[in-house]
Amino acid sequence: MFRPLELFIGLRYTRAKRRNQFISFISAVSIICIAISVTALITVMSVMNGFDNELRSRILGAISHATVSSLSGEGMQDWQQTVKVAESNPHVQGAAPYVEGQAMLLARRSNGAIVRGIEPEQEPKVSELGSHMVEGTLSDLTPNSWNIVLGKELALTLGVNVGDKVIMVVPQFRGTPMGSVPRQRAFKITGIFELGMQEFDSGLALVNMSDAEKLNDLTGPNGIRLRLDDLFNANPVARELADKFGQVYRVQTWMDSHANFFSAISMEKKVMFIILSLIILVAVINLISMLMMLVTDKQADIAILRTLGSTPRSIMGMFMVQGVLVGFVGIGCGVGLGSLLSWRLPQIVKVIEQVFHVTFLSPDIYYISELPSKLLASDVGWVALTTFLFSLLATLYPAWRASRTQPAQALRYE
Repeated sequence: MFRPLELFIGLRYTRAKRRNQFISFISAVSIICIAISVTALITVMSVMNGFDNELRSRILGAISHATVSSLSGEGMQDWQQTVKVAESNPHVQGAAPYVEGQAMLLARRSNGAIVRGIEPEQEPKVSELGSHMVEGTLSDLTPNSWNIVLGKELALTLGVNVGDKVIMVVPQFRGTPMGSVPRQRAFKITGIFELGMQEFDSGLALVNMSDAEKLNDLTGPNGIRLRLDDLFNANPVARELADKFGQVYRVQTWMDSHANFFSAISMEKKVMFIILSLIILVAVINLISMLMMLVTDKQADIAILRTLGSTPRSIMGMFMVQGVLVGFVGIGCGVGLGSLLSWRLPQIVKVIEQVFHVTFLSPDIYYISELPSKLLASDVGWVALTTFLFSLLATLYPAWRASRTQPAQALRYE
């Protein structure tokens, strides 16, 4: 079977036993270094993807992908029709009304909180709060029951538990013989949730929407919360809905309030990729050393090939095959080890914690107590491509030096 001469000789050099065993050692070290670098880069990228996905799911588990609210800030009278219009959009998977406002909660201690009035039957359409209940269920928030569900950190701050009472004071005033006083009402705690995010666990409380309307003297919800099929498609969907609603309602997305946070995570991931790519560059330097010593070792062979008619370009191709092959082997081993390590990393960390009795992410300090990992094919592809380009560039100078060998000078002392 026909093979190019450069590929044939390059592969023969790879399989043949070299006279200088040190070159073989450097070649093996180059493969190991490239494999370790690729493994480290894939693993770090997967861990950052895991943290990004975990934070995104926890934040978007409490907030909606988009909200439709009244420009006047008053209750929406025809919210049922607004829900129908929103759900008619093919990208909207669910819609649910809500009432939201600030309040002061009083118990053994006091603390401010965001109080959100919801419809328990419709809330699963737009959030995952129901799946994060530590005690109780959202179904206990029935109309006129004056029940409340608190975040775990908020309950600890107030010093209360399920079954206790809290006094809610809202910034709505009513006239009394003693003057204007803020509205307040006693609520019974029927549930506690834990999202794993300080913002919500320490500052969010849930009540029935009907109770929230009565306490805030509203005749309808503040707005409609929406869940989309693709959270990154929020802005185009918001523009479409804004065109339908005209100047009556405002449409906002999660990007308006949390875009900077996720942009920072994305930028950090890119910076880490660049920094860790330098490790690959250092590993490729071993490849340059190996090829330079190989060129010196094969001076006589190069001279003979030149006298037989091989062109400088052909000689250059022979030695580039050597470097590319070492890069391919290192990349293949690194991709395999990195993918396997990223896939089983959470379990490996748990085993290490159990064996050595250590805790890497203490739940008392961190809200994400397990090391997350999410392997993406795109990241593996970029790492493999970057490493291959580095390996290819590393072969150019040694191969060029080989192509510049003068046959007469190389054979003078042979």
